[in-house]
Amino acid sequence: MNEILSFLGAIPWWAWLLLVFALIAIRDVFFQRSHTIQHNFPVIGHIRYLLESIGPELRQYLVANNREELPFNRIERGWVYASSKNENNYEGFGTDRDIYSHQYHFINNAMIPFKLKQEHPNKEDKTFLPCAKVMGAYHKRSKPYRPASVINVSAMSFGSLSAKAIESLNKGCLKAGAYHNTGEGGLSPYHSNGADVVFHFGTGYFGVRDQDGNFSMEKLKELVEANPFVKAVEVKLSQGAKPGKGGVLPGKKITKEIAEIRGVPMGKDVLSPSSHTAFSTVPELVDFVEAIAEETGLPVGIKAAIGKLDQWKELAQLMKETGKGPDFITIDGGEGGTGAAPPSFADHVSLPWVYGFSDVYKIFKETGIADQIVFVASGKLGFPAKAAMAFAMGADIINVAREAMMSIGCIQAQICHTNKCPAGIATQKKWLQNGIDITLKSERANRYFRTFRKEFLEITHAAGYEHPCQFTMDDVDLSLGDRNLTQTLSRTYLYNKMPVPFESMQHLKDCIYLGGKPN
Repeated sequence: MNEILSFLGAIPWWAWLLLVFALIAIRDVFFQRSHTIQHNFPVIGHIRYLLESIGPELRQYLVANNREELPFNRIERGWVYASSKNENNYEGFGTDRDIYSHQYHFINNAMIPFKLKQEHPNKEDKTFLPCAKVMGAYHKRSKPYRPASVINVSAMSFGSLSAKAIESLNKGCLKAGAYHNTGEGGLSPYHSNGADVVFHFGTGYFGVRDQDGNFSMEKLKELVEANPFVKAVEVKLSQGAKPGKGGVLPGKKITKEIAEIRGVPMGKDVLSPSSHTAFSTVPELVDFVEAIAEETGLPVGIKAAIGKLDQWKELAQLMKETGKGPDFITIDGGEGGTGAAPPSFADHVSLPWVYGFSDVYKIFKETGIADQIVFVASGKLGFPAKAAMAFAMGADIINVAREAMMSIGCIQAQICHTNKCPAGIATQKKWLQNGIDITLKSERANRYFRTFRKEFLEITHAAGYEHPCQFTMDDVDLSLGDRNLTQTLSRTYLYNKMPVPFESMQHLKDCIYLGGKPN
């Protein structure tokens, strides 16, 4: 035995390496049939697949320039990271954007900006920026709600995101005075750390479903009564990544806890239906919304990605005639989001936010009821200048998803659907989640929201206004290409937003308790 070990020890390392290569070559040529490249180019062919597997990382860190990547380029990600860490988020030596490119937008600053008086609320708190409208006020809901922040966390489910990611966002929202949308995966303990919550459900009715998978009003009432931090209910009709397809949660991401919260079996993919069973027509949708509002007392809204407009026209007309309907409408951009989707859906189904929002807002404006609705905008708008454009078009609130994920460490690996998120955010693997320090990440989410509001206010003041709700369609210009130069939003999208009633920031402060509850 010793002689054998001595003989093996005498073999040089390069001989062992050659033996390994020879075994790999034999396997490639004679025993595998799935990869032609490896068969035709044994050993060396493996390098091709290795480079392909790390291609996104090579492009992200070595190849792509600052403004080239999608969905968020390096400058955008860098601003979120720096803001969330309370680091310098400025850029020097001027912009590197092509400011003459098609659809580039310019915010028209005033010759004399808005000046804060000594007793102004923003002198004391440079991040104080509540919503100018109250959800449920027009329909006289018994529990109306004024969000204390114009930027909030969009619908992202526990299941799609990890427990530690959800808890970090919720605690960050509490610190920042923002609300946290649950996503369609149900209300989890990780959504229940003190922040205001918008309970969101889709076609699967997770958390409020009966044994047959249908909507249960009793369960919704029990949930609302047991959790007073739930301030509003949102019914998802569709979402930007895959409108008309329903949600998908892979079975490998379903833990026992997730199964209990959602009311689904373990080990099987959870496929939400493409349409609701609780209603089938626009009048039935309105009745459904009114029934929830009547039973819970809460404002009720709907969320949708935008395509055909006939049913939106029907909804607006019905709301005008009956005085009933949703208290808020969330318009989701077709740019896609945190939900995984087939490329054919993510790339081609539903309109980008700017087109979808302008189409829908115009319908409600022409019907004369746009001022009765709180419009929530969602679709890569988590940056102050983009938010200014959204408010000029009629938005009242911005919901952010991926930007919020980046504030707690997302690196845009784009493998959310594989359960292998390296940042521990979009995975249920405990080892990967263990890298998240909830105390640290919640503070970073808080700083992102506060920095966003501070810079948004600075842009607002530069335009001569006190609150972004005062932005008009003539305050933003779009570049339309070579000879068209620029045009205002009003001339480009052929409408003007309805004025939002606004007295002063001091009035809003007087109307709000901590957490955004109306006085």
